[in-house]
Amino acid sequence: MAEANVRWTGGRTFIGVDSTKHAVLMSSPGEGVGMKASELLLVALATCSSYDVVSILEKRKVDLQKLEVQVSGEQAADPPWPYEKIHLKYILSGEGVTREIAEKAIELSESKYCSVSATVRGVAKITWECVIE
Repeated sequence: MAEANVRWTGGRTFIGVDSTKHAVLMSSPGEGVGMKASELLLVALATCSSYDVVSILEKRKVDLQKLEVQVSGEQAADPPWPYEKIHLKYILSGEGVTREIAEKAIELSESKYCSVSATVRGVAKITWECVIE
């Protein structure tokens, strides 16, 4: 079972600590010191998928030199402002990185391995694109 702890530090600022004791600072935009919780979800999605893509490409013996994911999300206009659309733009480069191999790795992550994607998929439409440099 996954576990985490969130502690309020005053104002609208919080520290989240995961089961391995790693921390992230979160706050409202007005506090100006931490990440917005809703955007942390976008970061979690991009990171979860990136982890899978790196692992899949390593297994394929691809010499990945760069992986960047630019993620954007459109939220509903009314509370509780759920994400309705999320778009990920994967930018990859390296020896042996082809569009076909990269797209297969991304597709496997998005459809089979990424737990964040599986959780969000029922609420938000997730789309992606792949750029090979």
